[in-house]
Parts: sequence; C-alpha cells; structure tokens
Amino acid sequence: MQWIIDGHNLIPHIQGLSLSDLDDEQALIDLLLRFCRVERDRALVFFDRAQAGFSGEQKHGAVRAVFVPQPGTADAAIAAYLRKQGARARNDTLVSSDRMVQASARAQHLQVFSSADFARRISAALDSPSAPAAPEKPLSAEELRMWEEFFKNRRDNKP
Repeated sequence: MQWIIDGHNLIPHIQGLSLSDLDDEQALIDLLLRFCRVERDRALVFFDRAQAGFSGEQKHGAVRAVFVPQPGTADAAIAAYLRKQGARARNDTLVSSDRMVQASARAQHLQVFSSADFARRISAALDSPSAPAAPEKPLSAEELRMWEEFFKNRRDNKP
C-alpha cells in the first residue's frame, strides 16, 4: 500500500516534531522511512512552501517527498496527483486532516486517515518489538575530537 501524506498537516501531530523546526521535513521523512520498513509500505509525502531551488521530488527509499514551490500548495498538488492516478489511486490511503483534501481523496475512492489517527498508527508501529531502532545521530566535531584524544592517550599510556 502507498500512503499519500499531507506533510505539514501531519507534523504537528507527531510527538517531538514541530513546524518551527528547521529540519521538520527531513525529520518526518526519516520517521516515515522507519514506519514504512516496519509496515512494508510506501509513502508519498507532499510539502508546500518549498524554498527556491529546492522544489521537486526526492526519493528516500520507500518514501518519496514532493516539495511544492510557492505559490502552489500541497493540497492542490495532492488533488492533481490523485486525478492523474485515476482508478490506480484506489489502493492508496490519504493522510490529512484538511477537509478539502479528504473530499478530493474520497472522490477517487481512497481510504482516508486523519493526521492525528495516522500519528497514533506510526507511534504504535514504531513502539512494537519488531520495529527497528532509530538511527543514532552522528557525533559532533567536538565529540569526535574528544574520543580521538581519549583513545590516543590510552594508546600512549600502554606499556
């Protein structure tokens, strides 16, 4: 199954994410990658208000992200995508709490999840024992320098 997601509509419903974060879109993509791995699904997530030069589609494994340039909106891009897909979209599920986007999906016979309901589904899937752990964040330059110094000193002190 493919999830079609209104990204900025979902972010406020995900614990630990905020639209005010500089990397909110990437954080959601990373979370969706883990979710898709657990559920063995795919996701197509739309984000509006793309910065100049950053619009278009990006592939991240099972997650494709579409960054819609201004003055376009994710809502309009989702509706256009659904119309273009036609009957093929019936196997997809829309995630949005926006009533206009939901109506557009229902007109194409898609199942619809509110953003709050989908956030709970993500949380449940990632809390399951079979869910992969979140990848560790890379060390900062300062942490890397500290560990290098630690191991260098350790070797120097050996007989």
